[in-house]
Amino acid sequence: MPLPEINFSTFIFSLNTSTLLHLGEVPDPATGKQQEDLPMAKQTIDLIAMLEEKTRGNLTSDEENLVKHILYDLRLRYVQKAK
Repeated sequence: MPLPEINFSTFIFSLNTSTLLHLGEVPDPATGKQQEDLPMAKQTIDLIAMLEEKTRGNLTSDEENLVKHILYDLRLRYVQKAK
């Protein structure tokens, strides 16, 4: 299977998947187990937020919306897990 094209959106989707893994929402592909690592989830969310800030004004509207929606979703999931 060919790998997807590398662009900003696929990079953000990759970070999203990593965060979901750290939130324990998807199984680790290596072990098949779901395991929470909230500090790593928060760090990855903060990384996406930093990318949003540093790329402001340089993204397409689709890319801006993608980052905004992914951050919103991940932050909600993180808050629910951190309770």
